Amino acid sequence: GWAGGYPEIVKENELFERYYRELGIVPAGEWDAFMAALREPLPATLRITGYRSHAKEILHCLKEKYFKELQDLEVDGQKVEMPQSLSWYPEELAWHTNLSRKILRKSPQLERFHQFLVSETECGNISRQEAVSMIPPLLLNISPHHKILDMCAAPGSKTAQLIEMLHADMNVPFPKGFVIANDVDNKRCYLLVHQAKRLNSPCIMVVNHDASSIPNLQIDVDGRKEILFYDRILCDVPCSGDGTMRKNIDVWKKWTTQNSLQLHGLQLRIATRGVEQLAEGGRMVYSTCSLNPVENEAVIASLLEKSQGALELADVSSELPGLKRMPGITKWKVMLKDGQWFEEWKDVPSNRQTQIRPTMFPVKDEEKLKAMNLERCLRILPHHQNTGGFFVAVLIKKSPMPWNKRQPKVHQKLPQRTADTEVTTNSANGSDSISEEPILAENEESKKMQELHHLDTEQSKKEGVCGPPPSKKMKLFGFKEDPFVFLPEDDPLFLPIQKFYALDPSFPKMNLLTRTQEGKKRQLYMVSKELRNVLLNNSEKMKVINTGIKVWSRNSDGEQFGCAFRLAQEGIYTLYPFIHARIISVCIEDVKILLTQENPFLSKFSSETQKKVKDMAMGSIVLKYDPDPEKPDDLQCPIVLCGWQGKTSLRAFVPKNERLHYLRMMGVEVFKAKRKEEELENKTEEEVQHRLAPTEEGMDVEDKEHDLVTKMEAEIGEESSQSPVESSAMEIETKMEDLDQSSKNANTHVSKENKDMDASNVKD
Repeated sequence: GWAGGYPEIVKENELFERYYRELGIVPAGEWDAFMAALREPLPATLRITGYRSHAKEILHCLKEKYFKELQDLEVDGQKVEMPQSLSWYPEELAWHTNLSRKILRKSPQLERFHQFLVSETECGNISRQEAVSMIPPLLLNISPHHKILDMCAAPGSKTAQLIEMLHADMNVPFPKGFVIANDVDNKRCYLLVHQAKRLNSPCIMVVNHDASSIPNLQIDVDGRKEILFYDRILCDVPCSGDGTMRKNIDVWKKWTTQNSLQLHGLQLRIATRGVEQLAEGGRMVYSTCSLNPVENEAVIASLLEKSQGALELADVSSELPGLKRMPGITKWKVMLKDGQWFEEWKDVPSNRQTQIRPTMFPVKDEEKLKAMNLERCLRILPHHQNTGGFFVAVLIKKSPMPWNKRQPKVHQKLPQRTADTEVTTNSANGSDSISEEPILAENEESKKMQELHHLDTEQSKKEGVCGPPPSKKMKLFGFKEDPFVFLPEDDPLFLPIQKFYALDPSFPKMNLLTRTQEGKKRQLYMVSKELRNVLLNNSEKMKVINTGIKVWSRNSDGEQFGCAFRLAQEGIYTLYPFIHARIISVCIEDVKILLTQENPFLSKFSSETQKKVKDMAMGSIVLKYDPDPEKPDDLQCPIVLCGWQGKTSLRAFVPKNERLHYLRMMGVEVFKAKRKEEELENKTEEEVQHRLAPTEEGMDVEDKEHDLVTKMEAEIGEESSQSPVESSAMEIETKMEDLDQSSKNANTHVSKENKDMDASNVKD
């Protein structure tokens, strides 16, 4: 009902055209095609989560069902083009389509396809992500044992890719590697948490720091402290974003060269901090969604020059075959927003030397320039493969950075300084053997100071408590985080759980944690052994927003059956290999009943299932479906569900979107089922409102917040690092518990650890 609406933004910017024409980043004869592509809307792209065992099932479902329905379809007189796979993305797991979000939402013919996308995105099976944004994680060449740092991670689509690659082997519940995802914006960190939680990994930690001064972390290696160096680092820095003009049309009117000049220094500081924390032989990918050499080649050239041979650009021309790319450039000029050009630093007048810095210019020494191999950088132009604009450089660290080789001073009081490693060089065998270790106090006085400094920290570490850093060490912005408290080895809480589920002796109970020091523990979370090491040794210098996946939730009804904790679907794939009791194998018909009916009686299940349940005590159970190779028409991937066995019934505790996902994979028409389910929910809500008022109120608040973040995520598409997205949901969880449970039982299914919901506004 807006009269007249908004005036259409004119997609013209004379300064932009003048600048890039002069720099010559677009090949001769392609300028018109380049500008025409920038004025066209960006195709929608989606990526199927590659590590899931049912990725093939989702791909089959997409191609055979949803894509076929789009054939010969016309919307508003425009023929809908069939989605195409991205030729350079492995295993046909990424697709793009010309369907705009507006058409997807408003067209009745496409409503089912849109619902499929939203639902599968919420489950973590599909990610809506811009095509060029998928490139940096692929070029990191990640293996499951790699320690990875994502320096500017929010809102998290690239982080999700990194997690997928860690879990390449689904049979390994705890890969040796991990991802530490950082962002400077406290509120954006919560959107990052939401993205990461969809993948249910125990190997992800979200932290909140300024990437340009992110602290050195320590880990315990065989009883001695060592600085943590990362095998892989993703450095996707904040940028001017002129490669995103196709989706962020505000850039057309706001673009000036001033944006790049202001960001260059920050980008160089972040990249420098990244390579300092990179392990020797490690790989760092630097990327921006900008086409400007001041933000791209200038940063890389400056980094290479001051590294004095410690870094080199990797040749990735043979990687990602099918991806059209332009080589990096070696000559460029710098322009002010008034259109004034400068070719060299010496030409810059003194009154402009705060705006323009020497590192913004190309290296003049031809030999040095040639040795840098700047042509190994990648620039993606929008008109080549109908994408956004992008820049990527892959750096390999051959030796420690030169400023880390110098004998450092003792910096006990300044743990965030970059020069806090000691390096010894031994040339006896004709080669440099370099080891980097934390500084040790050189005299008794500094040793005493160090002991006093770490006294409180060591005490809390013994208790397994990893709280937020003290206020003297860091100003706390945003929400005050609950501590991470690891379960003591002799905690009486664990014995009934171990006995009830017959947990394997190899179960790593030391990795269990809670988010409360006092009172009843309501949720139990789990992290990998390596992340536990990081948490315990760095709580005084690191602000952790979230880590771990929920594996058990307290259920007071369960106490009478021998265990007060029920299994959580979120962590069931991690827990399942260790559980040896309370597992019921079910056939595909039983799975359909469990997922479509709210609380089915035992008599509705197959006779085999009824026999298995007969002698089992009531309480939380595992429901396992194994595919039958002799029935190729049935679902061909295993399913593990959390359930509850009652006196006369059996039910599944599975989030709504996950239910819909499994039903789709089994060929059940969920579009209609969803409508019926909503009607049933509304009816049930009316019936039990008088006895579940407090619980329902809590669920409403959580669901509203949940819908808000989901809506925001769906609208972002791919998200440039600089976009002002905000979210402040502490833990966004999909609720699928039914309202016809008793008040007492239902209360146990509503998370009591959510943060203040008043601050849950989302802006794009």
